[in-house]
Amino acid sequence: MSAIIPYYLAPMIILGIETSCDETGVALYSTELGLLGEALHSQVDLHAVYGGVVPEIASRDHIRRLLPLIRQVLGDAGVERPDVIAYTAGPGLIGALLVGGGMAAGLGLAWQCPVVPVHHMEGHLLAPMLEDAPPAFPFLALLVSGGHSMLIAVKALGDYELLGTTVDDAVGEAFDKTAKLLDLGYPGGPALAALAEQGDEEAYAFPRPMLNRPGHDFSFSGLKTAVMIEVRKTRERGDFESCRADLAASFQRAAVDTLVVKSIRAAKSVGLDRMVVAGGVGANKLLRQEMAASFPGKVYYPRLAYCTDNGAMIAVAGALRLADAATMSEIRAQARWRLDSLAIPGTGG
Repeated sequence: MSAIIPYYLAPMIILGIETSCDETGVALYSTELGLLGEALHSQVDLHAVYGGVVPEIASRDHIRRLLPLIRQVLGDAGVERPDVIAYTAGPGLIGALLVGGGMAAGLGLAWQCPVVPVHHMEGHLLAPMLEDAPPAFPFLALLVSGGHSMLIAVKALGDYELLGTTVDDAVGEAFDKTAKLLDLGYPGGPALAALAEQGDEEAYAFPRPMLNRPGHDFSFSGLKTAVMIEVRKTRERGDFESCRADLAASFQRAAVDTLVVKSIRAAKSVGLDRMVVAGGVGANKLLRQEMAASFPGKVYYPRLAYCTDNGAMIAVAGALRLADAATMSEIRAQARWRLDSLAIPGTGG
């Protein structure tokens, strides 16, 4: 496990807290020794019956789970208290963010230790830093999840240029909505990918949105609509069940092709030969295979466990932003927060 020792600070232990949506994540990271421990609680079973995340239920479950997980991680690591607390301050569900921020504020006051607010997507972007061979700056980041599809030129920590984003559905959202069309339940992305392995990805000629337009933005609503039309046709014909795998495979291929082509174009436009693929959709097997085969440079991924929301990525982001640590005067919680509005650590923002 890699460790990060900022040149300006002695070794520190950072407690990472992640409560942006429907996972309660806690981790303990040492700038000298690397990851010391972690715990994660998923709320999938709570939200599945509703077909999506219910914000109030998410917040209440974070309240129940967070302190026991913190005690567990500290106890397992044999650490009485951390030197710094890092917590997800946004973007995310405002109530869920306030649970993590409130816990960080209270513990920071009780333990007399500083606190670092962390941008959720910067956590995903930095998750590969937990690996033994982390990427060096600069690199291109493809951040793909249920709420985000972004291409970022990462020049240095905190120096980010947004090259492209989604103009409608994020790719993870498109996966989930398509899975719902295919009666795969919630969360649907992993189930769709599993079903796609049994299908013919050339069975349907679904569109690769915006590939023929200038720029690096994404759009997935048209692809989702194309699937919906074909699903309706199969239901009318009465062969929906036999076509589901082909529909899933063809959709996945179209989505992955779009991500790969757009990423390669963006990398060429800014002259970068290193790429990080992160976020929940970064766990998709086909995306990993195609990016590795097509990108003319080195591709870095976090391990599968760190693609979805987790405390470890928040802890390592906090470790890299120790210059921003301060006594907490207010709880920061932002439902919306542009990644490219961040600043280099120690310079504000």
